[in-house]
Parts: sequence; structure tokens; C-alpha cells
Amino acid sequence: MTIPFVDLHAQYLSLKDQIDEAIARTIANSSFVRGPDVEAFEAEYSQLMEAEHTVSCANGTDALYIAMRALGIKAGDEVITTAQSWISTSETIGQHGAKPIFVDIDPVTSTIDVSKISEKITGRTVGIIPVHLYGQMADMPALMSVAHKHNLWVIEDCAQAHLATVGGKMAGRFGDIATWSFYPGKNLGAMGDAGAITTDDPALARLMACFARHGGLIKGEHEIEGINSRLDGLQAAILRVKLPHLAEWTTRRRSVAKRYDKMLADIPEIVTPREVEGREHVYHLYVIESEDRDALAETLKSKGVPTVVNYKRALPFLPAYAHLGHRDEDFPEASRLQNRILSLPIYSELTEHQQDIVVAAVRDAVA
Repeated sequence: MTIPFVDLHAQYLSLKDQIDEAIARTIANSSFVRGPDVEAFEAEYSQLMEAEHTVSCANGTDALYIAMRALGIKAGDEVITTAQSWISTSETIGQHGAKPIFVDIDPVTSTIDVSKISEKITGRTVGIIPVHLYGQMADMPALMSVAHKHNLWVIEDCAQAHLATVGGKMAGRFGDIATWSFYPGKNLGAMGDAGAITTDDPALARLMACFARHGGLIKGEHEIEGINSRLDGLQAAILRVKLPHLAEWTTRRRSVAKRYDKMLADIPEIVTPREVEGREHVYHLYVIESEDRDALAETLKSKGVPTVVNYKRALPFLPAYAHLGHRDEDFPEASRLQNRILSLPIYSELTEHQQDIVVAAVRDAVA
């Protein structure tokens, strides 16, 4: 029996009638770009995320790009961010002519080590982009204290952290702006690329919406030069079907993760994810550590259990950033963990039987 790493079809089947109806409605209305479902989704997402404004866009990468543009980033600026993330977080900094300043990660959460941020701040620093990696939030109260002290803006990269919390406060509720991805495999996923930005600032919300729609909120009236980053009507309709189930799916993911924790706890060769007290992890990914990661992955593959390395290289060590001249000793935790991390299958539809097969394969592999 092969266990899917993520079973998107199982999720579709659980909502098939509603999704099919939403797609048929969109086709019948020909509301393929923006339209009523986009506007309704923006309102419903704002309500769930406790934000005043949601600006939908084409994907999570565009969300970061648009957010920085609205905050006035310019060439020569420096933006502090984490050493461990998908490249969207840092490449969108460079696309504005600014420089990403990487900070090592906390070894427990793999999120940005807030204690190391202050030493990276210079006269050119304009903002901080923490990433709530794998579904656990960064230490946002401490990070916001640093940001306020130095008058820096904060964009929360929430691509993997829908409904995660710190001290009961939801992801996206700390910074000036939060960015979201609805890539199909995310905890809230569309059936294609999709993204959004949330903020409580009406001026920022209007500017971002304007920029994402060719520089104007009314077709043909272009207030500024913008880009084309609009949420498809089909994706909005599908996301509206899924949104009411997100809390239930999150509870199920946490249950699956806790069962993994219990079943893997007595295996010394494996380090399971650690949830910091006061932070509610939503387990977009279940990332273990293993000294012999590659051999473990190959053995699991041979037993029908797919795994993924998220991510094979920490950002400072990618060829894209070779010009910065970073060395392993500059980011010791990110350097160490990139060779140890391995993501096991996790999704809300994962059955206990499937999970038993995954754990048995892990035990056999390390025996």
C-alpha cells in the first residue's frame, strides 16, 4: 500500500458536490476573473482571520511582492528575514532591488531566532519578514518589540500557518501586513495558485488592491502603474466551499501530529516536532529530524511511504545568494538542520491505518 504524501483527491471527494456546484456556478456566470465569489471570499476570509481587510491576489509570492511595494520598499534597503524558508520570502525582497539580511533559526521551532535580529539591524534596515514555518508561529511578541524599538515594518509570511496562534492571538494579527498562500497543498488550498494579503490599515489595503489590478480599482481607470495579480473566480468559489471546514481540518491535523508524536517518541534516532508552550501549531508539515536523513528517506520510499525535504538548502546557501558569500558558520542551526529534516505524510484525511503504516516503516528503517 502506497501512502500519499498529501491526498488532495480525498479532500475533494469529501466536498465533491459543493465544489462541483461552485465550479458549475462560476462557469454559468462566466465570472472567471474577480466577480462575486472573489468579493465574498475576501469578506469571509477577513472575518475568519479577524482582519479588517483582505486583498486577494494570484499567489502567495505575489502577496509578498505587493505587500513590500505598498510599504514603500526601494533599491538599497535591507529587509531582515529567516534563513529557513521557501525562496518566495527572500526573492521578493531582491526583486525590489533591496537586500535580504538572513538571520539564523531557533533550533526548536525552525522559525527566525528573534534574539539574533537586533545585531543585524543597520541604518538601511526598513522591515522584518518572519515566516511561521511548517505551521508554528515565530515568537511574534518579542519580534514586534524589536520592530517597534527600531521603527521597522513587519510582514508576517503566513503561507503555512492558517489559524496558528501565539498566546491565543492568531497568525497575521501582529504585523502591519500578513501574506497568505492557497497553493493546493496548503492547509487551505485552492485547485491552482491563489493568494491573499490581510491588514487592518485601510490605506494600505486600497493601495495593494489597486497595485494588484493594473493600478486601478475600476476597469480602465489606472491611478498608478500596477501588475496583474488577480484571484481567479473559480479558485475563489472553491476556497469559499473549503473555508468553513478549515477549523475542523486544523483540529484533525493536530490530532494526527499528536498521534505521530506518541508513536515515534521511543525511537532515539528520530526527533519529532516540538510545539512551544503558548503556540498552537497547525502542522502544515510534520517535520522530523534524523542523523541519517537520506538513507531513511530512501528506505521509506521503498516501503511505499513518500517523504519530502522542506527545504534541501537553507536560503543563504542557495546559488541565488552565492554573491553574499555566506558560510555554514554564519547560520549554524540552519546549516545543521538542512541535512537532518524530513517531512512525513500529514493531512486531515490521513487515516489511523495509513499512519500506522508510516510509523511501522520508520521503525523498520531505523531498526
